[in-house]
Amino acid sequence: MENLNQFEALSSSPHLVAKLYEHSILKKYSAGSVILNEHAHIRSIPIVIRGSMKVMRTEDDGREILLYYIKAGESCIMSFLGGMHNETSKVKAEVEEDAEILFLPVDKVSLFIKEYPQWLDYIFRLYHKRFEELLEIVNAIAFKKVDERLLSLLHKKVGLTDNKTIVITHEQLANELGTARVVVSRLLKQLEEQRMVKLGRNKIILM
Repeated sequence: MENLNQFEALSSSPHLVAKLYEHSILKKYSAGSVILNEHAHIRSIPIVIRGSMKVMRTEDDGREILLYYIKAGESCIMSFLGGMHNETSKVKAEVEEDAEILFLPVDKVSLFIKEYPQWLDYIFRLYHKRFEELLEIVNAIAFKKVDERLLSLLHKKVGLTDNKTIVITHEQLANELGTARVVVSRLLKQLEEQRMVKLGRNKIILM
């Protein structure tokens, strides 16, 4: 099992890490598991120890779009904000690759802020990173073509797992990009013709 001490954002405070383990519950999830749905009450804050998660936004018509990934050593800033203000979740969090996740009760978040400056710094760093990522999403939707966004998403997925073989359906990719499956299928075929990817059954190999 991985340990929070190895992550730079928390390594400077072993006492804080010990408290996080003391007050949190550790759970294991397989890829595809949904750990938080939109409109659900937020009772705990997830901190990823191993693996990764993706955070999605769903529209009323069922369409989804990827907001950001949460890697090992990171947490979900939307859960922090919603939990601290007793609000329901505005996003869906789904496990991207098999993961171990610590769940810290929301009542401990404010307590740790008062006791550990490193904890507040950790939250601010997460907020800054997610804000920049959301700006990138807005910029991509407004100014980039879907093929550019698709290729960028494939590179992000490879970066998460360090594996050039991505196990995913065209439908799932379309959901993350907020577009139609037929569009993604057509663009993937073009990328394959350009020898940038190799397509298989429910998998894509980035060349």
